[in-house]
Amino acid sequence: MKKIIFKGCGTAIITPFTKDNINFEEFRKLIEFQISEGVDSIIVCGTTGESSTMSIQEKKEIIKFAIDVTKNRVPIIAGTGGNCTKSVIEMSKYAESVGVDALLLVTPYYNKTTQSGLIAHYKAIANSVNIPIILYNVPSRTGLNITPQTCLELSKIDNIVAIKEASGNISQVAEIANLCRDNLNIYSGNDDQILPILSLGGLGVISVLSNIIPKDVHNMVQNFFDGNIKEATKLQLDTLNLTSALFCEVNPIPVKSACNMIGFNSGTPRLPLIEMSNSGKEKLKQEMQNYGII
Repeated sequence: MKKIIFKGCGTAIITPFTKDNINFEEFRKLIEFQISEGVDSIIVCGTTGESSTMSIQEKKEIIKFAIDVTKNRVPIIAGTGGNCTKSVIEMSKYAESVGVDALLLVTPYYNKTTQSGLIAHYKAIANSVNIPIILYNVPSRTGLNITPQTCLELSKIDNIVAIKEASGNISQVAEIANLCRDNLNIYSGNDDQILPILSLGGLGVISVLSNIIPKDVHNMVQNFFDGNIKEATKLQLDTLNLTSALFCEVNPIPVKSACNMIGFNSGTPRLPLIEMSNSGKEKLKQEMQNYGII
């Protein structure tokens, strides 16, 4: 059985920005909020963290900052993936050197590759570090899907321990679980599919929703593992409308607005992402009110 990095809720945390820089003091507050609400892991420099518009230096600084602030209270997973294998290796080695618990590696985007190329890409990275790796499959953003058969091949590599599955294809997730069994742990990458993936043997979720309701997302997963399926199902269903509002515009545009609404100074997304539309904000605000968090 592969190493388990965390079971439960891992928050794909936003990055708060000032006009030109990262707002580190606000980031500290966000981390402390997440930990106080019981999350099981924090993922920095992911899609939700806007890593694609951060400089290499900014990524290094925020990864190190997250490590220093958490002080081993929860695992820190760093998103170091990209579409240049050499650059991914360099950032992954840095993340390992400052003490991250694992890496989250999105598939190459734009240039993409073949399935054989994916295997070669991930093998090269895995051979360059000693810490666990989570594959990240999100074909809606990258234009590239990790097939179940490729997952099987990659699961044979010792430090490739898990996959964040955000394809939205439950049949594919089932096939990955069937082929890989204990050699590849599965995390839901979609907040509206947490329970379906848990039912297939998943270990939890890497969540956008938990930026604003971390305790409820943690409890959803914990109830499932405790055998309280009815309560877990209720939480999944109760959060669906809120989840939908958080994705009514491109992530992380809505969740940054939501964090501002609950009292954090998250700033606005960096271009090419823009601030949420007024109509989107109204929809989001209404669902947040309906849920009782504002």
